[in-house]
Amino acid sequence: MAVSSAARPWARQDIYAWRFGWFKRAGVRSTDPSPSPGFVLNELLPIDDPLPQKQQPSTTLMALKQLNEEQVRTWTLEQKDRWWFENVWRGDMPQLTLRSALTGMFLGGLLSLTNLYVGAKTGWTLGVGITSVILAFAMFKILSRIGWGNEFTILENNCMQSIATAAGYMTAPLISSLAAFMMVTNTVIPMATTMVWVVVVAFLGVLFAFPLKRRFINDEQHPFPEGRAAGIVMDALHSGDAKAGMFKAKVLMFAGGISALLKVMQSHDIMVKLKLGFLSIPEFLDGWVYKLWSVRIAGVELRELTIRPDTDFVMMAAGGLMGIRVGISIMIGAVINYFILAPWAVSLGDIHAQAGADGVMHYGFRRITAWTLWGGVAMMTTASLLAFFAKPKILLSAFRGMFGKNRAANTDVLRDIELPMRVFVIGIPVVGLILVLLAHHFFGVKLWLGLLSVPLVFVFTLIGVNSTALTSITPTGAMGKLTQLTYGVLDPGNIKTNLMTAGITAEVSSNAANLLMDIKPGYMLGAKPRQQAIGHALGIVAGSLVAVPIFYLVFLKGGPAELVKDQYPMPAATIWKAVAEVLTKGLSNLAMSARWAALFGALLGLAFEGVRLATRGRFWISGVGIGLATVIPFNTCLAMFLGSFFFWLAGRIFKNPESTTNRVIVQNQEPICGGVIAGGALMGIAVILLENFVLAH
Repeated sequence: MAVSSAARPWARQDIYAWRFGWFKRAGVRSTDPSPSPGFVLNELLPIDDPLPQKQQPSTTLMALKQLNEEQVRTWTLEQKDRWWFENVWRGDMPQLTLRSALTGMFLGGLLSLTNLYVGAKTGWTLGVGITSVILAFAMFKILSRIGWGNEFTILENNCMQSIATAAGYMTAPLISSLAAFMMVTNTVIPMATTMVWVVVVAFLGVLFAFPLKRRFINDEQHPFPEGRAAGIVMDALHSGDAKAGMFKAKVLMFAGGISALLKVMQSHDIMVKLKLGFLSIPEFLDGWVYKLWSVRIAGVELRELTIRPDTDFVMMAAGGLMGIRVGISIMIGAVINYFILAPWAVSLGDIHAQAGADGVMHYGFRRITAWTLWGGVAMMTTASLLAFFAKPKILLSAFRGMFGKNRAANTDVLRDIELPMRVFVIGIPVVGLILVLLAHHFFGVKLWLGLLSVPLVFVFTLIGVNSTALTSITPTGAMGKLTQLTYGVLDPGNIKTNLMTAGITAEVSSNAANLLMDIKPGYMLGAKPRQQAIGHALGIVAGSLVAVPIFYLVFLKGGPAELVKDQYPMPAATIWKAVAEVLTKGLSNLAMSARWAALFGALLGLAFEGVRLATRGRFWISGVGIGLATVIPFNTCLAMFLGSFFFWLAGRIFKNPESTTNRVIVQNQEPICGGVIAGGALMGIAVILLENFVLAH
């Protein structure tokens, strides 16, 4: 789902956003007594574990059936599959229908653009499953009321969200390895090449995901918390109070509409064209200050250091999803980076100004981050790797059971429901070979190094899936760095190989892990996995047909040299490029101050993560969050912090779940933020296209 574990700090947003609403009514409770949605859910208890009598929900839904812990531990895979077939499977209920396919492809194509927009600003990709579920539920509810069709079945909605989610996931290479490759080589990859590449990478992720479903979902019954949240939401929508579901849909659409309107108002050119220039909203709020005096640190204006408040509501909503803890960590990193470290590097002469078109010397984000990213990347890398290797049980359990007692279990009861094993036995080698040949043809990757990436995908997929299954966090960042280090040793000095082989390994494995999160609600609701697999393929095609052309039109209009801008810093691509360069060129090419920053950053990353592990999360300041602030402009960090602070404060002030404000804001945090992100991001893309291709002529 994400470019990195650092790139998805709100990994469980779909869980805690429902804390006071449907989650309680569906029989899930949190061990975290705080009502604030800014703190993640610590533990999911089994559905059949009853709440204390005094906490029994007022509205009761039929609990989703599941095995208890003893059954999970003692039953064979054959017994578990037969139980699921007899108790959960919904038979031939409509699932992959023409309308669910078309709706999923349409919503997935649109929502994939939100990942382009947010990814270009933060390096993160978002799960769009619950947003698409609510939108589709509302749309077909309205159509049924006016007599234009029947309501969506629960399995149609589930299949639709599989398609939409797959469309959102496939955008990751565009804002990471592919963008880094174009920046390094200063060449624009042909659009057709990019489209073929991202589709094949995503297809291989699907092929790796489904064989592991039998172990991680059918047999070991792992929670996949974010996927479980989506399943509970769909069950609540289709089995519970339709009025409550429609209210959440209205909140989401209203938030999206307001966000889209504000994004239009931020475009001065469009507002002038509409003769409404007096209503335009400035992108930054400090313009009036510089008309009076120049505010400086070490002789550099604050706005040159990106220290300025802006009106980016989309990033505020992203902060609302990530929560106050990560918001504070990013804000701490931003203050240290832009108020202290960047001015210090300027005073040393290691960050240089450049003459602009106005004849004035400018610094700006690109020139600042070329120095500051080294300390941040080192901090994120060491913190991610320590967290990755600090839990050996997870690493060992990733491989446990692959050749265990259930290997030969008779699973004929699901032979017409599960995707046939021959699809993977044939598909993985064939698609893997195609990907290797494409890497050789498109990017000059040596065949033997490309072939090595396929078994590495299997290893890292096992590890990534195990982490995602338990925590909803896919450690793509750590896996990406490890694969870059591996290929840095195997083919030293070859930066193209370093980027694209690591891109294969990290992005295929993370795609597979995130798709298993999407398969989990289908298992909970009794869906056919083979139809979800087809849905994933449809989503990948839909996402590529929409996201790739828009990526070229919006972000590559000025060529690779203009890919990184103050407005769209492309932090994921910047990190991939930086790591590849240091592995191929060596540290000697860095300024001495940047090397010291990298050393201290690496040590601080270990220290922060070590303290967090030692205190079992009670010390929650994140080295990854602090490091991330070095590759994101200060104004974006500030916007995200303000969003996280707003929803944290709302949860603290409006604690009564029966109050109107709590029901509207606290209980609808995910729909509000999802709506603002979707509406603002989509309109943001549209505004760029209008400004560049319509108003410019």
